[in-house]
Amino acid sequence: MTVDLFAGLPVRDYRAAVAWYERLLGAPPSFLPNDTEAVWELAEHRYLFIEVRPEHAGHAMHTVFVDDFDARLAAIAERGLTPAERETYDNGVRKAIFRDPDGNEIGFGGGPA
Repeated sequence: MTVDLFAGLPVRDYRAAVAWYERLLGAPPSFLPNDTEAVWELAEHRYLFIEVRPEHAGHAMHTVFVDDFDARLAAIAERGLTPAERETYDNGVRKAIFRDPDGNEIGFGGGPA
C-alpha cells in the first residue's frame, strides 16, 4: 500500500513564503496546484506545501528527520538561513528549528553526531 503524506503550512504572504521555503529547501516548488499553494516533494510520496490561509498562519509545527543533518544545515546556511533554535536530546538525537516569516516551525532532525 502506498501512502502519500502532504504536510501543510498556512501562510499570509504567498510570494514571501515561496521565496523563504525555496531558500530553506534549496529548490523551487515541485508543482503549483493553484495560485495560493506551492508544493515541494521532499522524498517519494512525501510533500511539504504552503497555502495562503492568513487566519491560520504561524501555527504549524513539522519536523523532517534526515540522514544528512550536518550537510543539510550547512547547505541551508549557505542560502542565508540559520536555525532559531538547536537542541540535542539525551540520546544524542539533534534538532534544528527554523521559523518562516509567519512563525510556522519547520525542524530538521538527525541522528547522534
